[in-house]
Amino acid sequence: MSTDAGSRVAPQPGALIQIQGVSKWFAAGTGERVVALDNINLEVTEGTFTAILGPSGCGKTTLLRMIDGLVQPDAGTILVAGKPPHPGPDMGFVFQSFRLIPWRTVRGNVEFALVEAIPDRHERRRRADQYIDRVGLSRFADAYPRQLSGGMKQRVALARALACEPGILLLDEPFASLDAQTRELMQVELLRLWSERRSVAVFVTHSVDEAIFLADQIVLMGPRPGRILEVINVGLRRPRWTYDVRAEPRFVELRQYLWERIRALVLSDPQSDFYGRDYGQSQGTGT
Repeated sequence: MSTDAGSRVAPQPGALIQIQGVSKWFAAGTGERVVALDNINLEVTEGTFTAILGPSGCGKTTLLRMIDGLVQPDAGTILVAGKPPHPGPDMGFVFQSFRLIPWRTVRGNVEFALVEAIPDRHERRRRADQYIDRVGLSRFADAYPRQLSGGMKQRVALARALACEPGILLLDEPFASLDAQTRELMQVELLRLWSERRSVAVFVTHSVDEAIFLADQIVLMGPRPGRILEVINVGLRRPRWTYDVRAEPRFVELRQYLWERIRALVLSDPQSDFYGRDYGQSQGTGT
């Protein structure tokens, strides 16, 4: 299923996030206006997992931050549950760089995110310990970030975001800095945790494989200016960690199709970093 980026999307039943005609621009050093996003239209329905996929410079991270309310659009509207978005306990955000507080323990980092949502100190600790256990770090609850591996730090970041039990979970390339094996393990862990509550998840990635494995729908974006080229229904059954999903004909078909589309995009863009990035199982960073 695809959606023309230039056409308005009719609101769908159960749509929790509605993005209509959104554009964003920034001032360049020369004083000229650089269009980061142009006429973005998208609906995200309740209980779904959406992956935003595309090459560097297409505004994936900017779009995610606008959904969170951290960045305001210059044109168009974004509604979350019928209201303008704003950061809060019902909106969990997982960053690529972990962003853990170095002088707080694992438990302290998770509890810190709960101060606004849970005033009672004992209940806050109980909730923090619950989610630390769910990501398999109970033995490290009193450890500090400097004592953890990269994968363990990302588990703490995931527990911190999930502990508030948000209705919307936003993830900005959270596994990009991990090694390939840890990355695949974290993908499965994320799906297990997400499937327990089926909150809305919006996941930014450069990796075609990751997008197909995780998502119900993939939003394919193109760069300069950032725009939605297509919205694709993945159509693979869940739970996906119970069978060899990557061997499914649908997975192979989607991987080939998306790879060819992205390859054409980056080869036609003189500013791309194509030759330094593997879009099949990307380990890099970007926007």
